[in-house]
Amino acid sequence: MNILVTGISKGLGLEITRHLLESGNNIFGISRNQTEELSTLLNTHKNLNWLQYDLADSTNVKTKVFNEFIGNTPLHAFINNAAVAYDDLITNLNDEPLLSMYRVNVFTPMHIVKYCIRNMLLHNTKGSIIHISSISAHTGYKGLAMYASTKGALEAFSKNTAREWGEKGIRSNCLVVGFMETDMSSTLTPEQKNRIFQRTSLKKPVDPRSVAETVSFLTSEKSNSITGQNIFIDNGTI
Repeated sequence: MNILVTGISKGLGLEITRHLLESGNNIFGISRNQTEELSTLLNTHKNLNWLQYDLADSTNVKTKVFNEFIGNTPLHAFINNAAVAYDDLITNLNDEPLLSMYRVNVFTPMHIVKYCIRNMLLHNTKGSIIHISSISAHTGYKGLAMYASTKGALEAFSKNTAREWGEKGIRSNCLVVGFMETDMSSTLTPEQKNRIFQRTSLKKPVDPRSVAETVSFLTSEKSNSITGQNIFIDNGTI
């Protein structure tokens, strides 16, 4: 399958990309930077195509991503993984970082979905769209209200995408992921992390491999009756 994945340079996106490559898929990966880990993947997997692109720019998505990068290749799935976090108290909310986060987390992904659906319709592909959401959209964490709002927006968008395009065989789901040990969480103290772990049933961080395996399942025909869902991978937080 030909799969478009965003945010592949590190963390969960890197793990998802690695797993999909190992399963024999052809990956079109996007990230703002090329890390050492991504360089290793590029050197060892000929089925990985990489585009350096800043998702804060939604204006040039059609030209840079779909015309010049993907071209006439039929897409079978889109994994919307890339995200940035604007963490602060609501009383400190500021327009500039809020809008910047929404461009990356919501506006550009919506544009990508638009062109992915057009690609799938053109090639008569029964495709799968998967958004990586966050448990913060369902249970409160101090300082995460603005970030959580972007994930809530994606979940609503995904459910309506599923309803709108299901008759064409295009599915859309969200993975609601719990706390993981990633760069995004690296600023938290051990005490803060432990408090988060204690709110889960398993008392530990979510395993990125578990998320990657679920992504792989949702891109396959094994999940062809699953759409419009929020699938929780949160160690039993909810």
